[in-house]
Amino acid sequence: MRKLFILAIVLCIAVGSFAKKTQDQPNIVVLFVDDLGWADLGYRNPLFDTPNVNKLSEEGMDFERAYVATPTCSPSRASLMTGKEPVRFQMVRHISEEDKKTGRNENKYHLWQRDPAQTPSITRLPLEEITYAERLKEYGYYNMFVGKWHLGHEEYHPIHQGFDEQFGTSNHGHPTSYYEPYFRYASPFEEGQFPKDKYLTDILTDKAVDLIKNYKKKQPFMLNLWYYDVHGPHIGKKELIEKYEAKGMEKRFANYGAMVEAMDQSVGRVRAALEEKGIADNTVILFTSDQGGYFTNYPLRGKKNGGNTLGEGGARVPFIIYYPGVTKPVKCEVPIQTLDVYSTLVEIASGKDQKDPQVNGVSLMPLIRGEEVADRDLFFYRSYEDQYAAIISGDWKLIKYRSGNYELFNLKEDVSEVSNLIFVNPKIANPLKKKLQDWEDEAVPKNPKVSF
Repeated sequence: MRKLFILAIVLCIAVGSFAKKTQDQPNIVVLFVDDLGWADLGYRNPLFDTPNVNKLSEEGMDFERAYVATPTCSPSRASLMTGKEPVRFQMVRHISEEDKKTGRNENKYHLWQRDPAQTPSITRLPLEEITYAERLKEYGYYNMFVGKWHLGHEEYHPIHQGFDEQFGTSNHGHPTSYYEPYFRYASPFEEGQFPKDKYLTDILTDKAVDLIKNYKKKQPFMLNLWYYDVHGPHIGKKELIEKYEAKGMEKRFANYGAMVEAMDQSVGRVRAALEEKGIADNTVILFTSDQGGYFTNYPLRGKKNGGNTLGEGGARVPFIIYYPGVTKPVKCEVPIQTLDVYSTLVEIASGKDQKDPQVNGVSLMPLIRGEEVADRDLFFYRSYEDQYAAIISGDWKLIKYRSGNYELFNLKEDVSEVSNLIFVNPKIANPLKKKLQDWEDEAVPKNPKVSF
């Protein structure tokens, strides 16, 4: 009897410890905006009204130099989910739609007509790749996905990549309209499911808020709200457009400003729901974008298209982490990449430094705790045009073209990348050329066997 009593006490302690660990794990909210430029926020450009993101920047750690390893729709999402440089699993471009009735692409690879290298690019995130959702599930998280996926058709949707539930997920890279009909074909919504004047961003936000307000599970949750906003077509929230026209913006840009503010309203609603639920103090919020904006990103040069996407305006994105009681309201100038999200979330969930050998990113928790981190080089690769690869090493950036040209910039002194120093600073350029070539030799698949 005494042994049974002791055993019962031990079990109670063990169960209590597990419950405490589960309770101490923070909830996680990942807000991922599509095509939001680094400069498209009110605290960097007063033309935009973004009080909620401004507040998030003031309260959290704002990473001033955050980059995307492959700045374009699908690869940016793949690297965020896996912590890997997308070129390593042959995703160097966005996933195109082949079947106009379903939005599916049954071909495993596709080519880009204007790509001078004619590099095959995979059309789905392979199921064998490990996502942060799958890792967090191992640590007891309930994972919800809302919005744009763009990492493959139904067999490769979020619910097959570690998420327990998904909503508003299609095979499309962007909607037909932000008002009904939201998608011309293969819509994730039923016809007439929502009022005709309901803005798409609000539909997604309603679902995210509903999850927060009605969440009753004992386990922590990880909510991914991946917006279609602010990707084209640039159709702003109707009641906000006139406000931006009054600022002197032409119609298309006024619509874009209204889209940005609609996204900001969504961020505010999510944060308000966390407060009302009483869990704001135990919820980590991560806010970022998938590539540079469509319009000007002044003072940065380059944007999402136009041949200079590896310029600062195309590859640098907003990136804020707010971890209540841990982050301090500071601007961090250490260069990072969005593929660091995987390792960061795994450490937040587990309390341990993740050691997954396939991951190229690192945890940002040391920076968040105010600690020093070792310097590292960041690498970039995409395959659409002449410009295709780059390396950032400290203040220096080298951009490489298939035609044999290079550009070298000192980002500390020349953030607008106006002065190409490739011919005047060979002592910097030549070692960077070698580093970039060595990385290409190691990371880029050679003569891959592909089938279309």
